[in-house]
Amino acid sequence: MTMHRRPLGMGRLMAAGGAILILLASFLAWYTAGGDTGGLSPISCNAFDGRCGTAGGMIDFIIALLVLGLVALPYAIGDRPVAVDRGLSFGLLTLLGWLALLYALFSFLTQGDLTGLRPDRAPGAWLAVIGLIVLSRATYLISRGGDRV
Repeated sequence: MTMHRRPLGMGRLMAAGGAILILLASFLAWYTAGGDTGGLSPISCNAFDGRCGTAGGMIDFIIALLVLGLVALPYAIGDRPVAVDRGLSFGLLTLLGWLALLYALFSFLTQGDLTGLRPDRAPGAWLAVIGLIVLSRATYLISRGGDRV
């Protein structure tokens, strides 16, 4: 019995790449306060740090894991079609990822110090934005059927 595995495709490859970027972003600083003047050491928060209100970062981390699971699901199941393996599933996860990121950024804006969101002080937040842009493009390709090699 031979299994006919479909190729990974550009959309799924991009989705996996975007998810990996979001996973990497979770470990970098999403917000850094202080440290500019006065000899105070800077305080930075990543996606897992609750003191800065980064619940959105943790949600993005979980969404990235779910996207990787969706990419791998058809290859783990075998030849049977899977109902959840659709563009709509990727679209919902992408939308939730953007909402979680906006929630995290809004919570940083309420801190009052906008300099903490500069790319040199918050590389994780900016990398998460790039990862979500890549995931959005991948979702578009998957939903349009352009998920071919």
